[in-house]
Amino acid sequence: MTDLAKTPFVRELASSDKKIRDKATDSLALFLRSKTDLSLLELLKLWKGLFFCFYHSDRPLTQQALARNLSYSLVPSLPRSTVHRFLRAFWITIGREFHSIDRLRLDKYLLLIRSYVGVAFQIFLKDNKGKNSLQQQADGGDGAAKKRKREESTKDKKRVKSKSKGGKRSAQDDDDDETEESPQSQSSTSSDWSDLKSYLTIIAEGPLNPLNFDPSQPALDEKNGIIPMPHGPDGLRYHLLDIWIDELEKVLEFNEQGKPVGEVPIDMLLEPVETLRKEGLHKPVRARAAETLGDERLVQWGFREGVVANNDEGEESSEEEWGGFGDD
Repeated sequence: MTDLAKTPFVRELASSDKKIRDKATDSLALFLRSKTDLSLLELLKLWKGLFFCFYHSDRPLTQQALARNLSYSLVPSLPRSTVHRFLRAFWITIGREFHSIDRLRLDKYLLLIRSYVGVAFQIFLKDNKGKNSLQQQADGGDGAAKKRKREESTKDKKRVKSKSKGGKRSAQDDDDDETEESPQSQSSTSSDWSDLKSYLTIIAEGPLNPLNFDPSQPALDEKNGIIPMPHGPDGLRYHLLDIWIDELEKVLEFNEQGKPVGEVPIDMLLEPVETLRKEGLHKPVRARAAETLGDERLVQWGFREGVVANNDEGEESSEEEWGGFGDD
């Protein structure tokens, strides 16, 4: 297969010309839609090219536009059969290359990471809520039509039975009518969050994994398709914890009282952060996770009752501040 990292549209994505960038983004999206059978290894080769394409992009406006093109323009257009592998390839690439990013280029990569957290919430949470709402409305409309048909059928049967039995009915007939009037199948009111859960599993397995090294993780074996997910590093963990609630707020809809509208699987969304707070190896990471869980917006939205206490607060309070050496 042709080396995806060297394809023309990958190089053109870093162009300072907006028309060339947009054309390259369209070409990339068309390519990914037509190649739904791309393996994780092939997507990693593509992301290697995209990573260094972004590395060489200059000027803030060009970098911002490229970050949005690679995230909000590209990811929603991908078929569902590809999107999870594409996102996994992104997080593997970021985990591998994060230490190699110099301080002069760090900000633009942090913007790209923020964009990917945001677009994932958009397609797996916001868009999924809309689809579930439409599905429930459709199910409700079908259910109402079926109910009217059942009622009409029941009335016809009642008239026939009353004529044949002179208006006398048995208890068994009543039970049969009640069974006929009851819906045979009810639409589920709970939404399907399986795609969101699969994505959060990628996050928990990679950047928000509490371990830096897992001895039980299989070794890299590209020939057999075994590609482990890098864990962390802490700098990436800090950034995700800083932006997690910010990006979540952008995709939620609020009523006049400032409360979220519709179903929000908040326990599922905060589970990777909660795991990091409990099992993180380093004290600063656990403290930062506790700050994220204690965000006052979660309390305002009615998702949490109060600030989450940090496991290490007792240690800090028990230690007296050292005032230095005296003058004597």
